Amino acid sequence: MDYSKLLSSRASSISPSGIRKFFDMLQSDGMKDVVALTVGQPDFVTPWHIREAGIESLEDGKTYYTSNAGLTDLRKEITKYLQRRFSLSYDPQSEIIVTVGGSEAIDLAVRAVINPGDEVIIAMPAFVCYPPIVSLAGGIPVTVAATEENDFKITADQIKQAITPKTKMLILPYPNNPTGAVLDHDDLAAIAEVIDGGDIFVLADEIYAELTYGQRHVSIASLPGMRERTIIASGFSKAYAMTGWRLGYTAAPPEITSVMYKVHQYGIMCAPTTSQFAAIEALKNGDDDIDYMAEEYNRRRRYIVSGLRSIGIPCFEPRGAFYAWPNISKYGMSSDEFCERLMYEGRAAIVPGTAFGSCGEGYARISYAYSVEHITEALERIESFVKKIK
Repeated sequence: MDYSKLLSSRASSISPSGIRKFFDMLQSDGMKDVVALTVGQPDFVTPWHIREAGIESLEDGKTYYTSNAGLTDLRKEITKYLQRRFSLSYDPQSEIIVTVGGSEAIDLAVRAVINPGDEVIIAMPAFVCYPPIVSLAGGIPVTVAATEENDFKITADQIKQAITPKTKMLILPYPNNPTGAVLDHDDLAAIAEVIDGGDIFVLADEIYAELTYGQRHVSIASLPGMRERTIIASGFSKAYAMTGWRLGYTAAPPEITSVMYKVHQYGIMCAPTTSQFAAIEALKNGDDDIDYMAEEYNRRRRYIVSGLRSIGIPCFEPRGAFYAWPNISKYGMSSDEFCERLMYEGRAAIVPGTAFGSCGEGYARISYAYSVEHITEALERIESFVKKIK
């Protein structure tokens, strides 16, 4: 049987995740002593009061399907949260869908909007999922590289130059994974001016919205004229340390939400019930947890940037998320070669920048969602390695 002729050409042409490549390498024999700063997962355990709410729902026998869009109480709490934290107003009945993680929220948004041949502008470097999801929907990814000269922010001029008659969507993944860049109000206002009045949707991936340092996150949906064309994709994984609970949501106008709802209804049915009850508690009583974890990440952020610079590795100062984005180009190796040699020879693991797009060449992503002790050990190994290769 010739599988190459029978399988989906769209699915078959997708490249495997560069992040997972390094993760899989770490799982192989002989890698047990490698200190890894690779995974974008909080090292905090989900706060007890949130876990307790999930446990209580199980003990009460709440193991049934919820409505497709999610528990009504959860959708109400999501809207209260968005208003409280970001001054955004949404109707819980017609503008919110509870999803299986932020990843499903992104997929729903793209599939609800994109027709075959539509172009999607994607700010890069960025998390690995956007171009493949666009391609699977039949869309055409148009990547635009944010540069260090602009603090890794995509600019309004870059977007303007990338727009064609086929442009249907702009994906803004800020705060950014992997660079830690953020867009402030003025940045977003300039972008809004470029796309206002046209037929272009914005997918705002705001999963790291609670992890900004020195400034509050501003959603592009809060700007005049942008709510009607913006789909917010977010979730509970990063802010509440709930990665394994697999829970996210979309917030968008009812006309968009009704289409996303149909895709979600047939593909997923509903998000996990236990996770939804836990999320209600997180939203009601978790603001202090957010603030505590954000402050700890901020401490680690300062520590790792200072540590890298003291070693002699230039590092952009991240303003959001929990990743550092050092420039490793001076070592005369590709990002992949540097990271592979660091792993095998230096026994420390970081992710090559090319895992986040070709514009990531010369950089690497380092997660500081780890303890200071773990980061310290990794920095010591990185220092030993770069001294040796000099």
